[in-house]
Amino acid sequence: MSLPRLAPLFAAATLAFAAALPAAAPRPNIIIFLADDLGWSDVGWHGGDIATPHLDRLAAAGAKLEQFYVLPVCSPTRAALLTGRYPIRHGLQLSVVRPWAQYGLPLEERTLPQALREAGYTTAISGKWHLGHFRPEYQPTRRGFDTQYGHYNGQIDYFTHARDGGHDWHRNDRESRDAGYSTTLIGNEAVRVVEQADPRKPFFLYVPFNAPHSPLQAPEEYLAKYAHVTDQKRKAFSAMVHCLDDQVGRVVAALEQRGLMTNTLILFSSDNGGPTGLGATNRGLRASKATLYEGGVRVPAFASWRGRIPAGTVVNAPLHVVDWYPTILSLAGAETRQTLPLDGRDAWATITKGAPSPHEDILINAVPRSGAIRMGDWKLVLNGSVGANDLEEATGKAKGAKKKAAAANTSAETVELFNLAADPGEKNNLAAANPEVVAKLRARLETYTRAAVPPKAEAQAAGFKVPRVWGETP
Repeated sequence: MSLPRLAPLFAAATLAFAAALPAAAPRPNIIIFLADDLGWSDVGWHGGDIATPHLDRLAAAGAKLEQFYVLPVCSPTRAALLTGRYPIRHGLQLSVVRPWAQYGLPLEERTLPQALREAGYTTAISGKWHLGHFRPEYQPTRRGFDTQYGHYNGQIDYFTHARDGGHDWHRNDRESRDAGYSTTLIGNEAVRVVEQADPRKPFFLYVPFNAPHSPLQAPEEYLAKYAHVTDQKRKAFSAMVHCLDDQVGRVVAALEQRGLMTNTLILFSSDNGGPTGLGATNRGLRASKATLYEGGVRVPAFASWRGRIPAGTVVNAPLHVVDWYPTILSLAGAETRQTLPLDGRDAWATITKGAPSPHEDILINAVPRSGAIRMGDWKLVLNGSVGANDLEEATGKAKGAKKKAAAANTSAETVELFNLAADPGEKNNLAAANPEVVAKLRARLETYTRAAVPPKAEAQAAGFKVPRVWGETP
């Protein structure tokens, strides 16, 4: 039979095969809620005493991620989330991006909103950026977001929206003078995005709250709910979390009203462990924010998608915030191939089908003279008490902590090995009894360390003047 005569038969067969295939699932809307400084036990599903009913319901309706890792402080986690790459690749592994910094997330990085916009998504951020703003190219609307609302820096005043005297509130990377409590304003914008979303296009909404990060400020109506709490830091912290939870509830209500819950993937986590000196709690885990121990890097997290993630799922396999990037792109039908290699892995089968962790190992972090890595149930920590991360903004005693860390830098190396399955609180150092395990994990950690970009850090320049509005020329 000739080729021209075969062509119609081949075409007919192809059409018949295609017709027999199940229809492709619609691409989901995606919402990522990111809390700032929320502790492990500051949510209801971990036995916390703060009212978080909206978060609790979402967690119960989907998959609780009980071994979900982030970085010890703010900016590194945000960089990892938006690129799928460990912050050792960006030079952002050591500290947060300071208000005066003349750097940010490197421009060659392909961000999550960029990839999703290429795939036909509308993209929006409402909340805290914290990845550089010193030039317009580093600001959110140049990094993949169609719309931006919120602030660039950490530690802003929740009511005045000022940082060090400079105004830090923006819409589409231009000065905004909207008045109100920042957590509520962030919620207002997130609700607006949902309510006005084009039904013909999927959307990506990133909601990185500043709450409950210091300064510890809350509206009176929320403080009144915790009048019984005698510790003033804990009272304010609790009120801030409660307000955050209410804003999540408002966004969910907007989704329900538009009938979007069955086609919206909702992800939630904290950006680092809770700072226990500033009202947070990490009961059951060792230490707190700015450390390499579990209290600094294991955080409350969940994934919820009605009808696609079975309610009541509990995932105990280790996952990392870098995993959201490839997982989301795969679900969105976006291009996953790119120039810069990913550290994240598609975690969908782990979340929905009980598959093992997609990682052979998870890098906790690697900085000069300090680092940690997990492989299976084993976790290696080198110099865990040394200044592995800049503690400024992590506690109210930054200067003292820095002096202590500097002194520790002259001491001998400490090596700690923990079996997290048997000892999640990291109480028993098993390094001496398991030298072969230490050697294996150490070799892998050193591989990451050799590939790391030197950490970026920048002291405030002499004569620096705070601009009237952050992101604008002083």
